[in-house]
Order: sequence, then C-alpha cells, then structure tokens
Amino acid sequence: MAILIDPPAWPAHGTLWSHLVSDTSTDELHAFARLLGFPRRSFDLDHYDVAAANFDRAVALGALPVTGREVVLRLRESGLRVRQVDRDAVTPLRRRQYLHEQWGVLGVQLGVASTAVDAWRKLGDDLLVRWNEPHRRYHDERHLEDVLLALDHLETRGERVSPATLLAAWFHDAVYTGATGEDERASAALASSALTALGLQSDLVDEVRTSIVATIPDTDAGVSGPRSGPRARPGTTLAHLLDVDLWIFASSPSRYAEYAAAVRSEYAHVPDADFAAERARILEAYLDRPSVYFTAAARHLWESRARANVAAEVARLRG
Repeated sequence: MAILIDPPAWPAHGTLWSHLVSDTSTDELHAFARLLGFPRRSFDLDHYDVAAANFDRAVALGALPVTGREVVLRLRESGLRVRQVDRDAVTPLRRRQYLHEQWGVLGVQLGVASTAVDAWRKLGDDLLVRWNEPHRRYHDERHLEDVLLALDHLETRGERVSPATLLAAWFHDAVYTGATGEDERASAALASSALTALGLQSDLVDEVRTSIVATIPDTDAGVSGPRSGPRARPGTTLAHLLDVDLWIFASSPSRYAEYAAAVRSEYAHVPDADFAAERARILEAYLDRPSVYFTAAARHLWESRARANVAAEVARLRG
C-alpha cells in the first residue's frame, strides 16, 4: 500500500507537473490529496496532477518518489490505470460513480434514518434520471458534477458548505424544460415534497426550497445558461449555490466552448440573431457587476478566467 509520485517532468501552465497515484485504491489517493489541500477536480481518472511547487510537500507527507515508468507499472499491476484509449468510455462511468458516492455521503451527513436509507438511495437514482433526460444539452449530469466539484473546491479554500447548499445543488435544475422561472419553482417544489417525505427538518427543507427559487434570473429572456440570481447580496447558502452554478464561466477555453455550444443547442428554437443579441446582453450584465462571484474564495479562484471567457464570447456574439 503506497502513494507514489514521479518527478516533475510534464510542462503545462508555465510549470512542470508530477503524477500522484495510489497502487491500492482511489479512496486512499483521494484521502492523501485532501491532506495536500487538492480539490477533487484535480483528479484525472487514475491520478492527481501535482505542480512542481508541491512536490516536496507531497513527499514530506509520505508520497514515495519513483520514476514515471514505475508509476505506470504499479498502476497497471493494481488494475487502477486508465489507458488513454479508454478515457472516453471511462469518464462517464467515473462521473456516475462520483455522483452516487456524493449522494451517499450527503445522506450520512444529514443523518438519514436507517429506515429511510432505501428511500434516500431511490431519490438519488430518480434525480440522476432527471439529470440525464435526453432533451438536456448543458443542464445535465455533467453540469451537476461540475457544481458539486466546484463546491468541493470552495471547501478546500476554507468555505463551509452547508447540507442545504448541497441539497439545493442536487435539486436546482432537477426540473428543466427551458421555461425560466417555472423550472426553478418546479424544482423547488420537488425538493420540498421529496425531502419532507423523508422526514428532514422543515427549516432545512425551507432553506433548500427558498435557495432554489432565488436562482430565478432577473431577466425572463430564457437564454442565459447559468442563472443570474437576485439583485440583493445573498446569504451564504445561496451565494455558494450561485457561485458554483457559474463555475463554468471559469473553465478552460475548450470546456467553455463546449458549454456555449450546448446552451445554444438547448435554445435551438430561437433564431440566431435573436439568440446572439439576447445572450450577449445577459453576459454583458455579468461583466458589468463589480464581480461575477459573491464569495471571496470564488473570486480568487475563478474571477479573472471567468471575465476573460465571457468577454470573448460576447465579442463573438457581437461580431
């Protein structure tokens, strides 16, 4: 049983990177990465990427320095290696595994009674069916994963993410037809009825329901993608929800391009000129805000990249 790390040798983003792996289990690897303060998003199917600046710290915490060849060999022998040719097939399976795992963890965190465990598991399964409805292009299971990973990232930066926020994340687009306002209210109603039936505390259920309703955009344009939220500064639960719903703004340029294309696909019924004009107007409203994100951690992590991505899309739409 060992955590292994190879020398920093892979160039990207102005530095060199190592691979951090376990030769036993991904659970062991995730636990070690947490000690380093790494977000779950840094996990890449069978390893974490570690910047050269963190190499010595990883070794000091117990990672065993080995060659790159040894890393590959030990991963292969353990059965944990994911080959490049298999990545496209494995990625959605790992996503589903992560979502099931997180739903189970949330149930434990909430203290779901032993008599309600089966009902809790069924509710999670039902939600995932909703998130995988065939008409969805952006507001799908991948978006849910992004939201949960973003909440995890905020936690590594000292934010306390409440169970209400996690529940609101799972339910916030559980109903999605593209009808702005109606979808949020229907998702909130679904959360309220489902969580009440499980016997969760009424104040928690009310907080979840209120947070979801509060994500209704100021505009009723219906082509915004992520929700713009309320004009007033939100409380912590809602601030976290709104910030992670907008994480996609700060994704890599290639991921952002996929997101923009998916939003356009969801609104394929809107003529190109109308979509471009309204989408640009809504995105410009984000740029006009003092900051895209409400929490200090989110601003530190994502603000500059978000503004660059959104500004570039506005330029394309206006062009």
